[in-house]
Amino acid sequence: MRIGYYPGCSLEGSSKEYNDSLFAVAEKCGVTLEVIKDWSCCGASAAHNLNHDLALALPARTLALAEKQGLEDIVVPCAACYSRIAGTKNEISNNIAVKAKIEGYIDLKLTADVKILTVFEFLQKYIFPTVDQHIVNKLNQKAACYYGCLYTRPKEIAAVEQIENPMEMDEVMAKAGATPIDWAFKTECCGAGLSVSRTDIVAKLSGKIIEDAADRGAESIVVACPMCHMNLDMRRPEIKKQLKKDINIPVLFITQALGLSMGIPADKLGLNKHYVPTDKVVNCIVKMEA
Repeated sequence: MRIGYYPGCSLEGSSKEYNDSLFAVAEKCGVTLEVIKDWSCCGASAAHNLNHDLALALPARTLALAEKQGLEDIVVPCAACYSRIAGTKNEISNNIAVKAKIEGYIDLKLTADVKILTVFEFLQKYIFPTVDQHIVNKLNQKAACYYGCLYTRPKEIAAVEQIENPMEMDEVMAKAGATPIDWAFKTECCGAGLSVSRTDIVAKLSGKIIEDAADRGAESIVVACPMCHMNLDMRRPEIKKQLKKDINIPVLFITQALGLSMGIPADKLGLNKHYVPTDKVVNCIVKMEA
């Protein structure tokens, strides 16, 4: 089966380890991802603040290219990319006039029939059916599953069943042998695109997330968004200054955590590329009994 793949800008740059770990997990389970040819930036996170038509045209072009390529399902791992592409599909599907205008801009026909999958949906649909035979390790630790804003908002395109208390990532971590904690910061904002312009706000918001996870006994924080990962991982010096204490909980992408349980080497998963060392997570692995 051909499964389309939209990496977006982050997964080919600042979050390459997310891309590498996703491909490693897919390869282990015999799943082939086909990159959408000639894909372009989805416009996150600024296009929708500047020009609404442009903010629709950028994701619409990618959808049209996926259709032209004959892809029925496309996995979009980045939460921001998912939000922009799913939001565009929703608007185009419900407004014929807008659809016609956007088709004129991109000079491509668009049915908007392509199914857009989050990383959770991809894992559950394509990886879970065979993953048990590949799991050789147990992640013997407590994990805080952090979903962030964009998988639960707006409700028209929410990628989870329970908006206030999503469980999709928790299910993946349980499959990997970890113990997901029960906490209230699953969908709180980390500061998102303010990372550069207002790092102080990011430090305050992300600091609350990290502190609460630590207070509840979490030994790692698991994310599925490049921006969330950047703010929780890279902004740790600013967070330390904000909290007036040092919390060294590592932040992993969901595919890195699952990959560890499948016996994929840590370097192949990009775990050596994080600002906060991930050694504690790697060292907590318990070999499953045959």
